[in-house]
Amino acid sequence: MSVNCLRVFASALTALTLAIGAPGSLWAQPREHDSDDFHTTTPIKHVVVIFQENISFDHYFATYPHATNPDGEPAFHAKDDTPRANNLLAGGLLDENPNSTQPFLLDRTQAVTCDQNHNYGPEQKAFDHGLMDKFPEMVGVGNSVASPCYDAGKGAGLVMGYYDGNTVTALWNYAQHFAMSDDSFSTMFGPSSPGAISLVAGTTSNATASPTTPAGGVAKLAGNIAGGVLSGALIGDARPGFDECVTTNAKLQGVTTVTFSPSSKNVGDLLNAKSVTWGWFAGGFARTGVNGSGLAVCGAHTLGLAGDDAVTTVGAYIPHHEPFNYYLSTANPHHDPPTPSLIGKDEAGVNHQYDLNDFWVALDNDQLPAVSFLKAVSSQDGHPGYSDPLDEQIFLVQTINRLQHSREWGETAVIILYDDSDGWYDHVMDPVVNQSSSANDDFLSAPGSCGVTPALGVPGRCGYGPRQPLLVVSPWAKKNYIDHRTTDQSSVLRFIEDNWNLGRIGADSSDVKAGTLTGLFDFDDHHDGDHHGRASKLFLDPSTGVVLSDDDDN
Repeated sequence: MSVNCLRVFASALTALTLAIGAPGSLWAQPREHDSDDFHTTTPIKHVVVIFQENISFDHYFATYPHATNPDGEPAFHAKDDTPRANNLLAGGLLDENPNSTQPFLLDRTQAVTCDQNHNYGPEQKAFDHGLMDKFPEMVGVGNSVASPCYDAGKGAGLVMGYYDGNTVTALWNYAQHFAMSDDSFSTMFGPSSPGAISLVAGTTSNATASPTTPAGGVAKLAGNIAGGVLSGALIGDARPGFDECVTTNAKLQGVTTVTFSPSSKNVGDLLNAKSVTWGWFAGGFARTGVNGSGLAVCGAHTLGLAGDDAVTTVGAYIPHHEPFNYYLSTANPHHDPPTPSLIGKDEAGVNHQYDLNDFWVALDNDQLPAVSFLKAVSSQDGHPGYSDPLDEQIFLVQTINRLQHSREWGETAVIILYDDSDGWYDHVMDPVVNQSSSANDDFLSAPGSCGVTPALGVPGRCGYGPRQPLLVVSPWAKKNYIDHRTTDQSSVLRFIEDNWNLGRIGADSSDVKAGTLTGLFDFDDHHDGDHHGRASKLFLDPSTGVVLSDDDDN
Protein backbone atom coordinates (compact mmCIF):
# COMPACT_ATOMS: atom_id res chain seq x y z
CA MET A 1 0.00 0.00 0.00
CA SER A 2 1.42 3.42 -0.93
CA VAL A 3 2.13 6.15 1.62
CA ASN A 4 -0.68 8.28 0.19
CA CYS A 5 -3.13 5.38 0.43
CA LEU A 6 -2.10 4.88 4.05
CA ARG A 7 -2.83 8.53 4.73
CA VAL A 8 -6.32 8.26 3.23
CA PHE A 9 -7.00 5.07 5.18
CA ALA A 10 -5.85 6.66 8.46
CA SER A 11 -8.06 9.68 7.88
CA ALA A 12 -11.11 7.56 7.10
CA LEU A 13 -10.51 5.38 10.14
CA THR A 14 -10.18 8.42 12.39
CA ALA A 15 -13.40 9.96 11.05
CA LEU A 16 -15.25 6.67 11.54
CA THR A 17 -13.97 6.35 15.10
CA LEU A 18 -15.12 9.85 15.92
CA ALA A 19 -18.55 9.07 14.54
CA ILE A 20 -19.23 5.75 16.26
CA GLY A 21 -16.99 5.88 19.33
CA ALA A 22 -15.57 2.76 20.93
CA PRO A 23 -16.00 0.86 24.18
CA GLY A 24 -13.72 0.92 27.16
CA SER A 25 -12.02 3.54 29.29
CA LEU A 26 -10.19 5.12 26.34
CA TRP A 27 -13.40 6.63 24.96
CA ALA A 28 -15.13 7.58 28.20
CA GLN A 29 -16.02 11.16 29.07
CA PRO A 30 -13.56 13.46 30.91
CA ARG A 31 -13.80 13.19 34.67
CA GLU A 32 -12.82 14.98 37.83
CA HIS A 33 -9.48 14.41 39.54
CA ASP A 34 -8.49 10.80 40.25
CA SER A 35 -7.71 9.61 43.73
CA ASP A 36 -4.11 8.96 42.67
CA ASP A 37 -3.56 12.42 41.18
CA PHE A 38 -0.69 14.36 42.70
CA HIS A 39 -1.20 17.75 44.31
CA THR A 40 -0.70 20.55 41.78
CA THR A 41 -0.81 24.33 41.88
CA THR A 42 -3.10 24.45 38.81
CA PRO A 43 -6.00 22.28 37.59
CA ILE A 44 -3.51 20.50 35.30
CA LYS A 45 -2.85 16.98 36.56
CA HIS A 46 -1.23 15.63 33.38
CA VAL A 47 1.31 17.42 31.19
CA VAL A 48 2.10 15.82 27.84
CA VAL A 49 5.09 17.43 26.13
CA ILE A 50 5.30 16.69 22.40
CA PHE A 51 8.89 17.52 21.49
CA GLN A 52 9.34 17.82 17.74
CA GLU A 53 12.31 18.62 15.50
CA ASN A 54 13.92 21.54 13.70
CA ILE A 55 11.37 24.26 12.91
CA SER A 56 11.59 28.05 13.25
CA PHE A 57 8.49 30.09 13.99
CA ASP A 58 8.48 31.86 10.62
CA HIS A 59 9.01 28.56 8.78
CA TYR A 60 5.52 27.44 9.90
CA PHE A 61 3.74 30.69 10.78
CA ALA A 62 5.25 33.35 8.46
CA THR A 63 1.86 34.48 7.16
CA TYR A 64 -0.49 33.23 9.89
CA PRO A 65 -3.48 33.49 9.76
CA HIS A 66 -3.51 34.21 5.99
CA ALA A 67 -3.29 31.15 3.71
CA THR A 68 -3.22 31.10 -0.09
CA ASN A 69 -5.89 28.34 -0.37
CA PRO A 70 -4.99 27.00 -3.84
CA ASP A 71 -7.26 24.48 -5.53
CA GLY A 72 -6.63 20.90 -4.52
CA GLU A 73 -5.13 21.67 -1.10
CA PRO A 74 -6.82 21.72 2.32
CA ALA A 75 -8.41 25.13 2.83
CA PHE A 76 -7.78 27.29 5.88
CA HIS A 77 -10.05 30.18 6.82
CA ALA A 78 -9.17 32.18 9.94
CA LYS A 79 -11.66 33.23 12.56
CA ASP A 80 -12.61 36.89 12.40
CA ASP A 81 -11.19 37.61 15.84
CA THR A 82 -7.80 35.97 15.26
CA PRO A 83 -5.05 38.00 16.97
CA ARG A 84 -2.05 39.25 15.04
CA ALA A 85 1.22 37.32 15.24
CA ASN A 86 4.72 38.76 14.99
CA ASN A 87 5.60 37.23 11.62
CA LEU A 88 6.70 38.22 8.12
CA LEU A 89 3.49 40.14 7.48
CA ALA A 90 4.71 42.69 10.02
CA GLY A 91 7.02 45.38 8.68
CA GLY A 92 6.97 44.25 5.06
CA LEU A 93 9.59 41.53 5.53
CA LEU A 94 7.74 39.16 3.23
CA ASP A 95 8.46 41.29 0.15
CA GLU A 96 11.29 43.60 1.25
CA ASN A 97 13.66 41.29 3.08
CA PRO A 98 17.35 42.08 3.78
CA ASN A 99 18.46 38.51 2.99
CA SER A 100 19.92 37.67 -0.43
CA THR A 101 16.97 35.34 -1.14
CA GLN A 102 13.46 36.63 -0.50
CA PRO A 103 11.06 34.52 1.61
CA PHE A 104 8.96 32.20 -0.55
CA LEU A 105 6.06 29.81 -0.07
CA LEU A 106 6.52 26.04 -0.10
CA ASP A 107 3.37 24.00 -0.74
CA ARG A 108 2.26 20.47 0.08
CA THR A 109 4.07 19.04 -2.95
CA GLN A 110 7.31 20.44 -1.52
CA ALA A 111 7.02 18.95 1.96
CA VAL A 112 10.26 16.93 1.79
CA THR A 113 13.20 19.34 1.68
CA CYS A 114 16.91 19.58 2.42
CA ASP A 115 18.07 19.79 6.00
CA GLN A 116 19.69 23.16 6.83
CA ASN A 117 22.81 23.95 8.86
CA HIS A 118 21.74 24.32 12.48
CA ASN A 119 25.03 24.24 14.33
CA TYR A 120 25.89 26.50 17.25
CA GLY A 121 28.30 28.93 15.55
CA PRO A 122 26.77 29.20 12.06
CA GLU A 123 23.36 30.04 13.55
CA GLN A 124 24.94 32.98 15.39
CA LYS A 125 26.64 34.13 12.19
CA ALA A 126 23.30 34.07 10.34
CA PHE A 127 21.92 36.55 12.89
CA ASP A 128 24.65 39.02 11.84
CA HIS A 129 24.68 41.06 15.05
CA GLY A 130 20.88 41.24 15.05
CA LEU A 131 20.45 42.27 11.41
CA MET A 132 19.06 38.77 10.66
CA ASP A 133 20.29 38.97 7.06
CA LYS A 134 22.89 36.22 6.49
CA PHE A 135 20.77 33.08 6.52
CA PRO A 136 21.48 31.79 2.96
CA GLU A 137 25.20 32.46 3.35
CA MET A 138 25.69 31.04 6.84
CA VAL A 139 23.12 28.26 7.37
CA GLY A 140 21.61 27.59 3.95
CA VAL A 141 22.41 24.17 2.49
CA GLY A 142 21.74 23.66 -1.21
CA ASN A 143 21.44 20.48 -3.21
CA SER A 144 24.66 18.64 -4.00
CA VAL A 145 25.83 15.49 -5.73
CA ALA A 146 27.10 14.15 -2.42
CA SER A 147 23.81 14.84 -0.59
CA PRO A 148 20.96 15.04 -3.09
CA CYS A 149 17.84 16.66 -1.68
CA TYR A 150 15.07 19.00 -2.72
CA ASP A 151 15.93 22.71 -2.56
CA ALA A 152 13.09 24.18 -4.68
CA GLY A 153 15.69 25.42 -7.14
CA LYS A 154 16.87 27.99 -4.59
CA GLY A 155 20.14 26.36 -3.56
CA ALA A 156 21.21 27.71 -0.17
CA GLY A 157 18.28 30.14 -0.43
CA LEU A 158 15.90 27.30 0.49
CA VAL A 159 16.51 28.37 4.09
CA MET A 160 14.10 31.26 3.40
CA GLY A 161 11.19 28.96 2.52
CA TYR A 162 8.05 28.79 4.63
CA TYR A 163 4.75 26.87 4.76
CA ASP A 164 1.25 28.21 5.32
CA GLY A 165 -2.07 26.86 6.56
CA ASN A 166 -2.60 24.73 3.47
CA THR A 167 0.35 22.50 4.47
CA VAL A 168 0.77 22.88 8.24
CA THR A 169 -3.02 22.98 8.46
CA ALA A 170 -3.34 21.15 11.77
CA LEU A 171 -0.97 23.47 13.63
CA TRP A 172 -2.78 26.52 12.27
CA ASN A 173 -6.09 25.03 13.39
CA TYR A 174 -4.68 24.28 16.85
CA ALA A 175 -3.52 27.89 17.04
CA GLN A 176 -7.04 29.01 16.10
CA HIS A 177 -8.76 26.99 18.80
CA PHE A 178 -6.15 26.94 21.55
CA ALA A 179 -3.12 29.08 22.57
CA MET A 180 0.19 29.81 20.86
CA SER A 181 3.31 31.81 21.69
CA ASP A 182 5.04 33.97 19.08
CA ASP A 183 7.93 34.86 21.39
CA SER A 184 9.40 31.50 22.42
CA PHE A 185 13.05 30.62 21.80
CA SER A 186 15.61 27.86 22.01
CA THR A 187 17.35 28.15 25.35
CA MET A 188 20.63 28.33 23.45
CA PHE A 189 21.93 28.17 19.89
CA GLY A 190 22.70 24.83 18.32
CA PRO A 191 21.17 21.51 17.24
CA SER A 192 18.99 18.81 18.79
CA SER A 193 20.93 17.59 21.81
CA PRO A 194 21.40 21.02 23.47
CA GLY A 195 17.70 21.70 22.91
CA ALA A 196 16.67 18.40 24.48
CA ILE A 197 18.97 18.93 27.48
CA SER A 198 17.65 22.49 27.90
CA LEU A 199 14.10 21.12 28.02
CA VAL A 200 14.78 18.68 30.85
CA ALA A 201 17.63 20.37 32.75
CA GLY A 202 17.92 24.01 31.65
CA THR A 203 21.70 23.76 31.31
CA THR A 204 24.17 22.01 29.02
CA SER A 205 27.10 22.57 31.39
CA ASN A 206 29.13 19.82 33.08
CA ALA A 207 29.24 17.57 30.02
CA THR A 208 32.17 15.21 29.51
CA ALA A 209 33.05 13.85 26.07
CA SER A 210 34.39 10.37 25.35
CA PRO A 211 35.58 10.42 21.73
CA THR A 212 36.32 7.18 19.94
CA THR A 213 38.75 6.95 17.07
CA PRO A 214 37.50 5.33 13.84
CA ALA A 215 39.83 3.13 11.85
CA GLY A 216 42.27 5.37 10.02
CA GLY A 217 40.76 8.52 11.52
CA VAL A 218 41.04 10.86 14.47
CA ALA A 219 38.86 11.43 17.50
CA LYS A 220 36.30 14.20 17.01
CA LEU A 221 36.02 16.88 19.69
CA ALA A 222 35.31 20.12 17.86
CA GLY A 223 31.63 20.93 17.62
CA ASN A 224 30.61 18.79 20.57
CA ILE A 225 31.94 20.52 23.70
CA ALA A 226 32.55 24.29 23.54
CA GLY A 227 36.20 25.02 22.83
CA GLY A 228 36.82 21.50 21.48
CA VAL A 229 37.79 20.22 24.93
CA LEU A 230 36.79 17.15 26.90
CA SER A 231 34.62 18.84 29.54
CA GLY A 232 32.37 21.86 29.39
CA ALA A 233 29.09 22.90 27.79
CA LEU A 234 27.52 20.66 25.16
CA ILE A 235 27.00 22.53 21.86
CA GLY A 236 26.63 19.63 19.38
CA ASP A 237 24.87 16.34 18.75
CA ALA A 238 27.23 14.02 20.57
CA ARG A 239 25.46 10.78 21.45
CA PRO A 240 24.40 9.90 25.01
CA GLY A 241 27.02 7.82 26.74
CA PHE A 242 24.45 5.76 28.65
CA ASP A 243 22.80 4.27 25.57
CA GLU A 244 23.87 0.91 24.20
CA CYS A 245 22.06 1.47 20.91
CA VAL A 246 24.70 4.06 20.09
CA THR A 247 27.41 1.41 19.91
CA THR A 248 25.37 -1.13 17.94
CA ASN A 249 24.94 0.96 14.80
CA ALA A 250 27.82 0.93 12.32
CA LYS A 251 27.07 4.47 11.15
CA LEU A 252 27.85 5.80 14.60
CA GLN A 253 31.23 4.20 15.12
CA GLY A 254 33.96 6.76 15.70
CA VAL A 255 31.75 9.54 17.01
CA THR A 256 31.81 11.27 20.37
CA THR A 257 29.56 10.26 23.24
CA VAL A 258 28.77 12.54 26.15
CA THR A 259 27.64 12.10 29.73
CA PHE A 260 26.77 14.67 32.37
CA SER A 261 28.33 14.90 35.79
CA PRO A 262 26.72 12.68 38.47
CA SER A 263 25.98 15.89 40.37
CA SER A 264 23.98 17.29 37.44
CA LYS A 265 20.21 17.06 37.85
CA ASN A 266 17.33 16.93 35.42
CA VAL A 267 13.57 17.18 35.89
CA GLY A 268 13.38 13.40 36.22
CA ASP A 269 15.46 13.58 39.37
CA LEU A 270 13.11 16.23 40.80
CA LEU A 271 10.03 14.17 39.93
CA ASN A 272 11.57 11.05 41.45
CA ALA A 273 12.33 12.94 44.67
CA LYS A 274 8.61 13.72 45.03
CA SER A 275 7.50 10.27 43.78
CA VAL A 276 5.57 11.89 40.91
CA THR A 277 4.95 9.56 37.96
CA TRP A 278 6.64 10.45 34.68
CA GLY A 279 8.26 9.08 31.55
CA TRP A 280 10.06 9.85 28.31
CA PHE A 281 8.35 7.90 25.51
CA ALA A 282 10.37 7.65 22.29
CA GLY A 283 9.35 6.09 19.00
CA GLY A 284 11.56 3.10 18.18
CA PHE A 285 13.06 2.95 21.69
CA ALA A 286 12.10 -0.70 22.23
CA ARG A 287 15.08 -2.90 21.51
CA THR A 288 14.64 -5.35 18.66
CA GLY A 289 17.39 -7.68 19.79
CA VAL A 290 20.96 -7.82 21.08
CA ASN A 291 24.28 -8.09 19.29
CA GLY A 292 27.05 -10.61 19.84
CA SER A 293 28.27 -8.69 22.85
CA GLY A 294 24.83 -8.64 24.45
CA LEU A 295 24.26 -4.95 23.73
CA ALA A 296 20.83 -3.66 22.77
CA VAL A 297 19.95 -3.28 19.10
CA CYS A 298 17.29 -0.71 18.17
CA GLY A 299 16.47 -1.84 14.67
CA ALA A 300 12.96 -0.47 14.07
CA HIS A 301 12.41 1.50 10.85
CA THR A 302 9.46 3.45 9.53
CA LEU A 303 8.35 4.72 6.13
CA GLY A 304 7.23 8.28 5.38
CA LEU A 305 7.22 10.66 2.45
CA ALA A 306 10.99 11.03 2.75
CA GLY A 307 11.40 7.26 2.38
CA ASP A 308 12.86 4.67 4.74
CA ASP A 309 14.39 6.49 7.70
CA ALA A 310 17.24 3.99 7.70
CA VAL A 311 18.67 5.80 4.67
CA THR A 312 19.66 8.94 6.55
CA THR A 313 19.35 8.12 10.25
CA VAL A 314 19.84 5.32 12.74
CA GLY A 315 16.24 4.25 12.17
CA ALA A 316 13.03 5.04 14.00
CA TYR A 317 14.95 5.84 17.19
CA ILE A 318 17.66 8.51 17.25
CA PRO A 319 19.83 8.31 20.41
CA HIS A 320 20.89 11.96 20.64
CA HIS A 321 17.22 12.97 20.79
CA GLU A 322 16.85 11.13 24.12
CA PRO A 323 18.12 13.54 26.82
CA PHE A 324 17.66 11.34 29.87
CA ASN A 325 20.19 8.79 28.60
CA TYR A 326 22.94 11.39 29.09
CA TYR A 327 22.41 11.07 32.88
CA LEU A 328 23.22 7.93 34.82
CA SER A 329 20.40 8.65 37.28
CA THR A 330 17.71 8.48 34.59
CA ALA A 331 19.22 6.24 31.90
CA ASN A 332 17.92 2.97 30.49
CA PRO A 333 21.08 1.86 28.62
CA HIS A 334 19.84 -1.61 27.66
CA HIS A 335 16.40 -0.33 26.60
CA ASP A 336 14.74 -2.70 29.06
CA PRO A 337 10.97 -2.96 28.59
CA PRO A 338 8.69 -1.98 31.47
CA THR A 339 6.21 -3.95 33.46
CA PRO A 340 2.94 -2.53 32.07
CA SER A 341 1.47 -1.82 35.50
CA LEU A 342 4.62 0.12 36.50
CA ILE A 343 4.82 2.53 33.54
CA GLY A 344 5.52 5.97 34.98
CA LYS A 345 6.68 4.54 38.30
CA ASP A 346 10.14 3.63 39.56
CA GLU A 347 11.33 0.34 38.11
CA ALA A 348 14.90 -0.93 38.23
CA GLY A 349 16.68 -0.75 34.90
CA VAL A 350 13.78 0.93 33.08
CA ASN A 351 14.32 4.28 34.84
CA HIS A 352 11.23 5.96 33.28
CA GLN A 353 12.56 5.55 29.71
CA TYR A 354 10.06 3.88 27.39
CA ASP A 355 9.00 3.15 23.86
CA LEU A 356 6.25 5.40 22.52
CA ASN A 357 3.84 2.45 22.44
CA ASP A 358 4.14 2.20 26.23
CA PHE A 359 2.48 5.62 26.55
CA TRP A 360 -0.71 4.26 25.03
CA VAL A 361 -0.52 1.13 27.18
CA ALA A 362 -0.46 3.37 30.25
CA LEU A 363 -3.36 5.51 29.01
CA ASP A 364 -5.47 2.48 28.08
CA ASN A 365 -4.80 1.01 31.53
CA ASP A 366 -5.92 4.26 33.19
CA GLN A 367 -2.35 4.95 34.38
CA LEU A 368 -1.38 8.11 32.50
CA PRO A 369 1.74 9.53 34.19
CA ALA A 370 1.62 13.03 35.63
CA VAL A 371 4.38 14.13 33.22
CA SER A 372 4.95 12.54 29.82
CA PHE A 373 7.46 13.54 27.14
CA LEU A 374 6.59 12.17 23.69
CA LYS A 375 9.13 11.78 20.87
CA ALA A 376 7.77 10.62 17.53
CA VAL A 377 9.49 8.03 15.37
CA SER A 378 12.03 9.85 13.24
CA SER A 379 9.89 9.86 10.09
CA GLN A 380 7.18 11.79 11.96
CA ASP A 381 9.24 14.17 14.10
CA GLY A 382 9.27 16.98 11.49
CA HIS A 383 13.05 16.98 10.94
CA PRO A 384 13.82 18.05 7.34
CA GLY A 385 15.71 15.50 5.30
CA TYR A 386 14.09 12.41 6.78
CA SER A 387 10.71 13.78 7.91
CA ASP A 388 8.34 16.49 6.71
CA PRO A 389 5.34 18.62 7.80
CA LEU A 390 2.74 16.16 6.47
CA ASP A 391 4.13 13.09 8.25
CA GLU A 392 4.57 15.22 11.36
CA GLN A 393 0.94 16.30 11.13
CA ILE A 394 -0.26 12.69 11.16
CA PHE A 395 1.57 12.07 14.43
CA LEU A 396 0.40 15.28 16.09
CA VAL A 397 -3.25 14.88 15.13
CA GLN A 398 -3.54 11.18 15.90
CA THR A 399 -1.95 11.77 19.30
CA ILE A 400 -4.09 14.76 20.25
CA ASN A 401 -7.32 13.26 18.89
CA ARG A 402 -6.79 10.18 21.01
CA LEU A 403 -5.91 12.17 24.12
CA GLN A 404 -9.06 14.26 23.74
CA HIS A 405 -11.12 11.04 23.81
CA SER A 406 -9.46 9.89 27.04
CA ARG A 407 -10.93 10.15 30.52
CA GLU A 408 -8.00 12.32 31.54
CA TRP A 409 -8.51 15.10 28.99
CA GLY A 410 -10.31 17.44 31.38
CA GLU A 411 -7.14 17.81 33.44
CA THR A 412 -4.50 17.52 30.69
CA ALA A 413 -2.28 20.05 28.93
CA VAL A 414 -0.44 19.15 25.72
CA ILE A 415 2.58 21.37 25.04
CA ILE A 416 3.98 21.27 21.49
CA LEU A 417 7.47 22.68 20.96
CA TYR A 418 10.68 22.03 19.03
CA ASP A 419 14.28 21.17 19.84
CA ASP A 420 15.92 23.63 17.41
CA SER A 421 15.17 25.76 14.35
CA ASP A 422 17.11 23.69 11.77
CA GLY A 423 18.57 27.04 10.72
CA TRP A 424 15.33 28.04 8.93
CA TYR A 425 14.95 31.81 8.62
CA ASP A 426 13.20 33.72 11.38
CA HIS A 427 13.21 37.49 11.56
CA VAL A 428 13.20 37.92 15.35
CA MET A 429 16.45 38.41 17.25
CA ASP A 430 16.62 36.59 20.57
CA PRO A 431 17.16 38.36 23.90
CA VAL A 432 20.63 37.42 25.15
CA VAL A 433 20.11 36.03 28.65
CA ASN A 434 23.09 33.65 28.71
CA GLN A 435 26.39 35.21 27.69
CA SER A 436 29.30 33.22 26.39
CA SER A 437 32.90 33.58 25.27
CA SER A 438 34.27 30.73 23.20
CA ALA A 439 36.96 31.71 20.70
CA ASN A 440 36.08 29.29 17.91
CA ASP A 441 32.39 28.85 18.64
CA ASP A 442 30.70 32.19 19.47
CA PHE A 443 29.95 34.87 16.86
CA LEU A 444 26.76 36.62 17.96
CA SER A 445 28.16 39.99 19.02
CA ALA A 446 31.76 39.61 17.79
CA PRO A 447 34.15 36.77 16.91
CA GLY A 448 34.49 34.70 20.06
CA SER A 449 31.77 36.62 21.85
CA CYS A 450 28.07 36.34 22.68
CA GLY A 451 26.93 39.30 24.77
CA VAL A 452 28.34 42.60 25.96
CA THR A 453 30.39 41.14 28.79
CA PRO A 454 31.17 37.60 27.64
CA ALA A 455 33.63 36.98 30.47
CA LEU A 456 30.61 36.68 32.77
CA GLY A 457 29.12 33.83 30.78
CA VAL A 458 29.68 30.10 30.52
CA PRO A 459 31.54 29.20 27.28
CA GLY A 460 29.10 27.46 24.95
CA ARG A 461 25.91 28.71 26.62
CA CYS A 462 25.01 31.51 24.18
CA GLY A 463 21.27 32.06 24.29
CA TYR A 464 18.49 32.48 23.85
CA GLY A 465 18.76 30.98 20.38
CA PRO A 466 16.36 31.06 17.41
CA ARG A 467 12.60 31.56 17.78
CA GLN A 468 10.40 28.48 17.45
CA PRO A 469 6.71 27.55 17.66
CA LEU A 470 5.15 26.71 21.03
CA LEU A 471 1.48 25.78 21.38
CA VAL A 472 -0.69 24.64 24.29
CA VAL A 473 -3.62 22.34 23.46
CA SER A 474 -5.78 21.89 26.53
CA PRO A 475 -9.31 22.48 27.86
CA TRP A 476 -7.55 25.00 30.11
CA ALA A 477 -5.82 26.86 27.26
CA LYS A 478 -6.97 30.29 26.22
CA LYS A 479 -8.95 30.14 23.00
CA ASN A 480 -7.57 31.60 19.74
CA TYR A 481 -4.91 33.38 21.73
CA ILE A 482 -1.32 34.46 20.99
CA ASP A 483 0.94 35.09 23.96
CA HIS A 484 3.70 37.67 23.39
CA ARG A 485 5.66 37.12 26.59
CA THR A 486 9.20 35.76 26.22
CA THR A 487 9.68 32.07 26.98
CA ASP A 488 12.20 29.40 26.08
CA GLN A 489 12.51 25.62 26.17
CA SER A 490 13.27 25.68 29.88
CA SER A 491 9.94 27.46 30.45
CA VAL A 492 8.35 24.02 30.05
CA LEU A 493 10.74 22.73 32.72
CA ARG A 494 9.70 25.62 34.97
CA PHE A 495 5.99 24.94 34.42
CA ILE A 496 6.45 21.32 35.49
CA GLU A 497 8.55 22.35 38.50
CA ASP A 498 5.97 24.93 39.61
CA ASN A 499 2.92 22.76 38.97
CA TRP A 500 4.17 19.92 41.18
CA ASN A 501 6.21 22.04 43.64
CA LEU A 502 9.44 20.29 42.67
CA GLY A 503 11.86 23.12 43.38
CA ARG A 504 14.59 24.18 40.96
CA ILE A 505 17.42 22.29 39.25
CA GLY A 506 20.07 24.56 40.76
CA ALA A 507 23.59 25.25 39.49
CA ASP A 508 23.33 27.41 36.34
CA SER A 509 20.00 26.07 35.07
CA SER A 510 17.95 28.70 33.24
CA ASP A 511 14.75 27.51 34.94
CA VAL A 512 15.18 30.31 37.52
CA LYS A 513 14.88 33.03 34.87
CA ALA A 514 12.69 31.30 32.31
CA GLY A 515 9.45 33.07 31.40
CA THR A 516 6.33 31.28 32.57
CA LEU A 517 3.73 29.57 30.39
CA THR A 518 0.81 30.69 32.56
CA GLY A 519 -0.14 33.39 30.04
CA LEU A 520 -1.27 30.63 27.67
CA PHE A 521 -3.80 29.26 30.18
CA ASP A 522 -7.07 30.39 31.73
CA PHE A 523 -7.25 28.97 35.25
CA ASP A 524 -10.08 31.19 36.48
CA ASP A 525 -12.88 29.35 38.25
CA HIS A 526 -16.02 29.99 36.18
CA HIS A 527 -18.86 29.13 38.54
CA ASP A 528 -21.54 29.39 35.86
CA GLY A 529 -20.05 26.45 33.99
CA ASP A 530 -19.24 28.56 30.94
CA HIS A 531 -15.62 28.44 29.84
CA HIS A 532 -15.86 31.91 28.29
CA GLY A 533 -12.36 32.42 26.85
CA ARG A 534 -11.23 28.85 27.47
CA ALA A 535 -10.71 26.33 24.69
CA SER A 536 -12.79 23.22 24.01
CA LYS A 537 -12.19 19.98 22.09
CA LEU A 538 -11.08 20.02 18.48
CA PHE A 539 -10.78 16.90 16.32
CA LEU A 540 -8.82 17.11 13.07
CA ASP A 541 -8.19 14.88 10.08
CA PRO A 542 -4.63 13.47 10.40
CA SER A 543 -3.93 13.62 6.68
CA THR A 544 -5.30 17.06 5.82
CA GLY A 545 -5.38 18.82 9.20
CA VAL A 546 -8.90 20.11 8.53
CA VAL A 547 -11.54 20.25 11.24
CA LEU A 548 -13.68 17.13 11.69
CA SER A 549 -15.44 18.20 14.87
CA ASP A 550 -15.34 21.36 16.96
CA ASP A 551 -17.15 21.48 20.29
CA ASP A 552 -17.54 25.24 19.88
CA ASP A 553 -19.89 24.54 16.96
CA ASN A 554 -22.12 22.19 18.98
